[in-house]
Amino acid sequence: MLLALFVALLALAGIVIDGGAKLNQAENANAIAQEAARAGAGFVDQANAYANGSFTVDQAQAMAAAQQYLASAGYHGTVTAPTPDTIRVTVTVTSPTRVLSIIGIDSMTSTGSATASLVTGVTGPGQ
Repeated sequence: MLLALFVALLALAGIVIDGGAKLNQAENANAIAQEAARAGAGFVDQANAYANGSFTVDQAQAMAAAQQYLASAGYHGTVTAPTPDTIRVTVTVTSPTRVLSIIGIDSMTSTGSATASLVTGVTGPGQ
């Protein structure tokens, strides 16, 4: 009986400790995705801007910058440009568990994603 109670208590502690770490990891994945998207969205297609006066993201440079940000931060992810003025980054973070590894759960995975849009001019009240 005491052994069963100890195992249950240990499993509960594992859920609390590793569950909190999973929440922190998910927040971190979203933050990394947001920063990588911002790093890429600032690259304007200069040829298009000079020729037409319209501002769009230089997709090749933007995707390369976002990938470089992920690599320098030590993360892996995917970078796409769904529209001419946006960049989307998805990051997957995997880390080992601290307590739940005792019952065979050795790692946790979290995914975060973010989209950054190129905005020009004044976009607030009074535009």
